[in-house]
Amino acid sequence: MVPLRAAAARATAVAGAAVLAACVPVGGPGGGSGQQIDPGAPVPVALLIPSGSGQASDELLARSLQNAARLAISDLGGVKIDLRVYPTAGQPGRAQAQAIKAVDEGAKIILGPVYAQEANAAGVAVAGRGVNVLSFSNNTDIAGGNVFVLGPTFQNTADRLGRFAVRSGKSRVMVVHDRNIQGEVGRTAIQRGVTAAGGSVVGVQSYEFSQNGILSAAPAIAAATRNTGAQAVFLTADTAGALPLISQTLRDNGVSPPATALIGLTRWDIPAATLNLPGIQGGWFALPDPALYNQFQNRYQAAYGEPPLPISGLAYDGVAAIGALVKQGNRNALTSSGLTQGSGFVGVNGIFRLRGDGTNERGLAVATIQNGQIYVLDPAPRSFAGAGF
Repeated sequence: MVPLRAAAARATAVAGAAVLAACVPVGGPGGGSGQQIDPGAPVPVALLIPSGSGQASDELLARSLQNAARLAISDLGGVKIDLRVYPTAGQPGRAQAQAIKAVDEGAKIILGPVYAQEANAAGVAVAGRGVNVLSFSNNTDIAGGNVFVLGPTFQNTADRLGRFAVRSGKSRVMVVHDRNIQGEVGRTAIQRGVTAAGGSVVGVQSYEFSQNGILSAAPAIAAATRNTGAQAVFLTADTAGALPLISQTLRDNGVSPPATALIGLTRWDIPAATLNLPGIQGGWFALPDPALYNQFQNRYQAAYGEPPLPISGLAYDGVAAIGALVKQGNRNALTSSGLTQGSGFVGVNGIFRLRGDGTNERGLAVATIQNGQIYVLDPAPRSFAGAGF
């Protein structure tokens, strides 16, 4: 196992908001043909960011996304990107208006916005104009037609961890989820991921999303784990919610690694203080390619004098994908067929590719936590032909 320095990052509610704001898809797979471009001229790209809401968290997020996008542009070499920034105030109505304005002003593709309802509104607004939207959301409910989500999806993470668990001899899995929208979406993703990997979901347990709910449910969850012969417990809980308590109460009731693998659907390294929680020691979770992300973090810090928010890496990835396609010199580079090329792209979060249904696949590493330190158990793949897929 290779030790990894945990990235210092500020916690935000962005990931949760993106998952919980379920919206109506703008279209089905294969839609959104996209605009043709002149590869020899600067390509107008609209960046929709949540500034103007009056919330300090949105201003920080907007700045981090814009900085990351500009850092990516500086790395493109001879490819010319004309980045145009549009504030949405984090509101669907404003995102819709700004998306229309951006296209009226010549944007060939839209990067952003962050929140799912915003992205859905922006996508609907420009679908008839043949403009694709690369949203920073991870909500697959809005994916499809001309809207792609760049955020790490539950299904991608569940697939990766499901394969690793089966290969590691932990094929009998108990799913434990919060009784809320995020927990239910996560439960479904885990069930699909484990089954696709050749494993068995031997039981599903849940708890009311409250301190009393977790404490009262833990003994029954532990008993079900033992009675079903589960070799792993796969949790939907996140660090800002139930993870600290559910992981500890399960351990207190005799469910703990290495006898029973404890697997997390969410990032367990953000914020960094989470790494010291006793309940998650020895557990497994997935994260983007650590080496590539650490390089980005260091370069961003040097350029802007502050650390990037983790989600800002998606802005870099989006620009990197656009730049790689434009560099090919194809007028159809930003159409759906160009965006969904099978070989994918490389960004600061590792390899990724966009799917025809608007979702994405990302190459993730599998890590564990021991004595407050992260150790990589299975490195992130560097190509879609390699291990991990």
